[in-house]
Amino acid sequence: MAGADDAGQITIWDQMISADGDISMPSVDYRKDWSAIGTWAITGDEGTVTGQHVVYTQPETVEAFRATGKFPDGAVLVKELLNAESAHMTTGQAAWATDVSGWFVMIKDSTNRYASSGLWGNGWGWAYFDKSDRVNTTTKSFRGECLGCHVPARKTDWIYTKAYPALTGK
Repeated sequence: MAGADDAGQITIWDQMISADGDISMPSVDYRKDWSAIGTWAITGDEGTVTGQHVVYTQPETVEAFRATGKFPDGAVLVKELLNAESAHMTTGQAAWATDVSGWFVMIKDSTNRYASSGLWGNGWGWAYFDKSDRVNTTTKSFRGECLGCHVPARKTDWIYTKAYPALTGK
């Protein structure tokens, strides 16, 4: 499991990032060892939940964010994209996650280590992984493929922190 080094950087870089800045999925069992910081329900045109996005990060990231209000260098966010089914249950209309459809991964990089890579910029490494390949990202340019969705969260370090109650402990 990742820990923090003497400089406070979360130490997972060597497991997830190549010398050229290519990003891979974390090799740890993030569902078991990391904190689930928030969940999004994705609805279709008729308002039915069609997917769920569960976001995970290292416990050290949660501790650092609660202490400073900022993501520490090396923090990793994994947004697991899940398909969903729904039905009327005894408690009312319900939805539940089924299978994984892919993952978004972001890695905090406050020093711009990989400026020449199209996956890195604005303080983060950005990558999407399809369910068929957890090793090779399909992302070529974070500016063209990722940043657009994060513009509304620019003031909160490009992350929709309001959706992650575990970061504040509330």
